[in-house]
Amino acid sequence: MSGHNKWSTIKHKKGAADAKRGKVFTKIIKEITVAVRLGGPDPDMNPRLRMAMLSAKSSSMPLDNVKRAISKASGESGGAIYLELVYEGYGAGGVAVILDVLTDNKNRAVSEIRHAFSRSGGNLGESGSVAWMFSKKGSFLIPKSVCSEEVLMEHMLNAGADDLVDEGDYFQVLCNYTSFEEVKNYFDENKITYEEATLSMIPANNVTLTDVKEANNVLKLINMLEDCDDVQNVYANFEIDDSIADEVE
Repeated sequence: MSGHNKWSTIKHKKGAADAKRGKVFTKIIKEITVAVRLGGPDPDMNPRLRMAMLSAKSSSMPLDNVKRAISKASGESGGAIYLELVYEGYGAGGVAVILDVLTDNKNRAVSEIRHAFSRSGGNLGESGSVAWMFSKKGSFLIPKSVCSEEVLMEHMLNAGADDLVDEGDYFQVLCNYTSFEEVKNYFDENKITYEEATLSMIPANNVTLTDVKEANNVLKLINMLEDCDDVQNVYANFEIDDSIADEVE
């Protein structure tokens, strides 16, 4: 057991609200489009498409929407050409932030991202400025109602995963990103129900925020970035200290 941040759980709980605004579905369709154009429409032969379809399922995106997105991406000779970019920066309190971006307009994307950082007391950094603090991992969010920690630990080791983290109402199982599908298949075969399975950037260390203003500014930054249509994923290395949790907006 090791101490990773609880941002994965925060994002998971926030996901339902995002879906109501249509943000999640839009971003998944964009990811499906890029995945199909790069690797073809057959998910059995396209790991990235399988991941996008898994995200769609975990976000309760209708299967018809997924099929239409795959069909449209397969048949398009024109349409938007998306650039895949990674941006890095710091939020209030020295919190490190990494963004996965898919955009058809780089100038628009960087302008909106820089605006979000500046409005929340942070700053956009150079490439590589915070990436060294994170590692790419497979992440599974499993409700504690599924099984006990001891049972899940045994399954985790059998599956070839690396770490089990207590995240409040959930356990988070982490694995090397190259083992993601192997671990996922093991959980599926053994009926270990997960609510979220993703490839994620996991921080080596966390910043614990004890100042209410800083905590609110970090959450403001995250919300603004996730509301940006060009931003696919937001990763950050912070925890909010329990002593100020009730005061954070």
